[in-house]
Amino acid sequence: MYSTDTPVLSDHELQALLAEDVPFGDLTTEALGIAGRAGRIRFEARDPMVVCGTEEAVRLFALCGAQSELQTPSGRAAEPGTPLLTATGSAGALHRAWKSAQTLVEWCSGMASSAAAIQAAARRGHPDAIVAGTRKNVPGTRRLAVKAFRAGGAVMHRCGLSETILIFAEHRQFLTDATPATAIADLRRQAPEKRVVVEVHSLDEALDWAEAGADVLQLEKFTPEGVAEVVAALGARGSAALVGAAGGINARNAEDYARAGARLLVTSAPHQALPRDVQVRFTA
Repeated sequence: MYSTDTPVLSDHELQALLAEDVPFGDLTTEALGIAGRAGRIRFEARDPMVVCGTEEAVRLFALCGAQSELQTPSGRAAEPGTPLLTATGSAGALHRAWKSAQTLVEWCSGMASSAAAIQAAARRGHPDAIVAGTRKNVPGTRRLAVKAFRAGGAVMHRCGLSETILIFAEHRQFLTDATPATAIADLRRQAPEKRVVVEVHSLDEALDWAEAGADVLQLEKFTPEGVAEVVAALGARGSAALVGAAGGINARNAEDYARAGARLLVTSAPHQALPRDVQVRFTA
């Protein structure tokens, strides 16, 4: 299982974050002559949040030469004032890591909090509903995005093209000589251990691909009423296909989609979530 309580970025990647922010030293701290003075920094939740990224933040301080302590791990809910981490060391070390660590925790916690809100809404609609995150992350941040979704209690829809089979309409344009049944039969031969997911845009498409043997039907931009219609039609035919909903899923409508019969809610919303505010307190 994907762990949320360990750093998902290597030291090399964390060093790259520091190099981006402090490429030639901290001019202000050094020019003031305070870099060698001892100090302490404390991160606290200013907003209610599902915490994420504190493990990476603790490691950033350590890489800068500070002694750091994790107080609230990823995946925990935190009210305002909850201590997240502390670090002690030279003012130079603390200032080098400060903004990179703070921004990482704020951004990851925003995503995790959004994912948690959508998952909670979905479970109000049906206790078995699960929220799955898309791969529409900011380029270069996928591992942190995966961690944030998992910290919020969601799963990943797919982390990349290499791991799952998902037939889009854009694929089907090239299947000029194949029917749904022959296309799925070919996939079963080529990747017998994989489930076949098909994105559909209408009731008729859903029924055609369900009859052909699709394991999962991903209903793109259906209304909750449209999802309910598909679920009822599949039930009447005795289909065992799992119904998922995608396109515009968020915390405001997830309950409705789950109540309509979607058991998989595919969403990109957490990727656009606002960061959660982290209060930083320095002590000389």
